Amino acid sequence: MSIKQISVFLENRPGKLKEMTAVLAAHDIDMRALSLAETKDFGIVRIIVDDAYDAANVLKENGFVASLTKVLAVEVEDIPGGLDKVLSYFANAQVNIEYMYAFTGIKNPGHAFMVFRVADTKAAEVKLAGMGLKIISQDDLASI
Repeated sequence: MSIKQISVFLENRPGKLKEMTAVLAAHDIDMRALSLAETKDFGIVRIIVDDAYDAANVLKENGFVASLTKVLAVEVEDIPGGLDKVLSYFANAQVNIEYMYAFTGIKNPGHAFMVFRVADTKAAEVKLAGMGLKIISQDDLASI
């Protein structure tokens, strides 16, 4: 039930992010979520889209270095303490979070979605779903 995240490596210079988004726009690829982390020389853009394979191929065909990673997407109540409640599941399941970021869906008012990178996605998914967390699949993305 994990989803695919696209990681794109970009030089840290003016206009490179715009070049990447122009390619996605030209191919009608709608980003659900985006996270950007940078260092002095390069940045890593992490993107969630409905069809990750298609988007990754489009980026590669246009000269970008892109890779796919399995991540967990979890539904979170959009209320004070919603994230804290979800993080208690991770703590109780002894699942360490490497990084995370959020996005919202227009079809699910009152809910947000957190993307989590963990060391063992499959094991974490089994533990967390068994505890009652709603894990989002790649197919679910189109309906949120």
